[in-house]
Amino acid sequence: MTDLSKKPYNLSASQIDFVKQKVASMSTEAKIGQLFFVIGEDEENTDLKEFVKKYQPGGIMYRPDAAKKLQHEIATSQEASDIPLLIAANLEAGGNGLVNEGTWVGRPLQVAATDNPENAYNLGDVSGYEAKQVGGNMSFAPIVDLDMNFRNPIMNSRTFGSDKDRVIKMSDAEIEGLNANHVIPVAKHFPGDGVDERDQHLLSSINSLSADEWMESYGEIYHHLIENGLPSIMIAHIMQPAWEQKLQPGIEDKDLRPASTSKLLIDGLLRDVLNFNGLTITDATPMIGYNAIMPRSEALPATINAGIDMILFNKDIDEDYKFITDAVANGTISMDRVDEAVTRIIGTKVAQGVMNTDCELCEPTSSNIDLKLAEHEKLAAKVATESVTLVKDRDNLLPITPKKYPRVRLVVLGDNDDGGFKEGGKVTAKFKEKLEEKGFEVTVFDRQHLNFQEVFAGGVQYEKDQFDLAFYVGNVETASNQTTTRLDWIHLMAADAPWFMKDIPTVFVSTCNPYHLFDIPMVSTYVNAYTGNDVTIDALLRKMTGEEKFIGTNPVDPFCGRFDTRL
Repeated sequence: MTDLSKKPYNLSASQIDFVKQKVASMSTEAKIGQLFFVIGEDEENTDLKEFVKKYQPGGIMYRPDAAKKLQHEIATSQEASDIPLLIAANLEAGGNGLVNEGTWVGRPLQVAATDNPENAYNLGDVSGYEAKQVGGNMSFAPIVDLDMNFRNPIMNSRTFGSDKDRVIKMSDAEIEGLNANHVIPVAKHFPGDGVDERDQHLLSSINSLSADEWMESYGEIYHHLIENGLPSIMIAHIMQPAWEQKLQPGIEDKDLRPASTSKLLIDGLLRDVLNFNGLTITDATPMIGYNAIMPRSEALPATINAGIDMILFNKDIDEDYKFITDAVANGTISMDRVDEAVTRIIGTKVAQGVMNTDCELCEPTSSNIDLKLAEHEKLAAKVATESVTLVKDRDNLLPITPKKYPRVRLVVLGDNDDGGFKEGGKVTAKFKEKLEEKGFEVTVFDRQHLNFQEVFAGGVQYEKDQFDLAFYVGNVETASNQTTTRLDWIHLMAADAPWFMKDIPTVFVSTCNPYHLFDIPMVSTYVNAYTGNDVTIDALLRKMTGEEKFIGTNPVDPFCGRFDTRL
């Protein structure tokens, strides 16, 4: 059974007595409700009070929405709940992970490129403060994965890079910033994303490191965080075959499981080997990586029996509750296991200041909202200034100026909404406006209306007659449920690709994926900006026009281990 006197709880004797008495007094239905971390309902479509009373969830996760609307919905839900709720969001890159008006500080890889933990602290501080303004009390961050495979389509700029020491340094600082606002950090995605080139949203991906390699990388990160009192970990639909095989020699391949249903990886590796005593929450269970392994009616009980305490999201909520209720009723899930999970949930809420021993919400949301946006925008601008990274400038095209290159052809790739839960940082209009402000004459390549002469018949001189500099921007954002973040040229003749790059000065900038040199290795000048927010575009253009120096460092290998990308 969980020891609430030890980290990450460190509860007093009286607090422990309260938790035990509370769990003992709860009905089976109430306990089962605590196991579920549901998606935030819209009050325009759902009676929130009735919803909370009926399902009695332990937590609610919200996607970004308007601040006042969220504040009212969260307050309504908290008032309706007998036990204060965990209120979470993906606060990965700023307060915009919960609040539409919130600050987009910058993606974790951008923060890592500053190599300055102060910026990681500010990421946590800004995210936590802005979330707290509307009632948030938990962050599904920091992301502590390692970016070990440049083909991975879902981690990429969401990580602090490929160096475990930098990941630890930045994660520690981000957690400190979250803690300063009484927002609970949840490290993710155990046992570690970033090794496979596939997305766990679409299948159970695989962390294929050997047991020793895993322990020397991901294991060191989690061991460090656990020793420092990390309160909660998100469990992914990712396999770690080597550790399952180490813990159960002879296990057949067909019996390997993603961590979200693996007792070997949770009760074995995470709890027994790494000594994690805290709260575990699955990643979203609607993902195919969860549902393709076994029938959902078996997977949900297997998750709880694996040693995981909370189930994130539902498919059919009544059906999912029935799967767990039936499993408890028929003994597939023991009441001892349910009590253990609920003890961790209530213990975490008490230890982290969500509720007190009178079962009251410790920090009700104020009716006022002050997001401190101007102050936070300055912190985001600091990240931008310190992060933009010059990867190569072979032909010394920089600095670019209107005198050298008066006419600019702007080509933006990936500027769309396709894919799940993107940051929404479309950049075409921003780049055009800001380049024109600096005195360039800008024409935008129109992917929807191709110029027949240019695509099929025009030669080098035809292009030179149109522009003096080709300015490419890759805004190919990481997003769930997509299999690649590679450059995807127009399939007809690769019409938007810079075939002329040896004849006309061509620069390439990425505002997300740092690995685009893999697809455009021979370009002369390549810059990683990591994030497509306004302050980063401003900093990028100041540096490219020679107004200030590039000082960002590479948190990953942008050359993808290839020789041609360095030429």
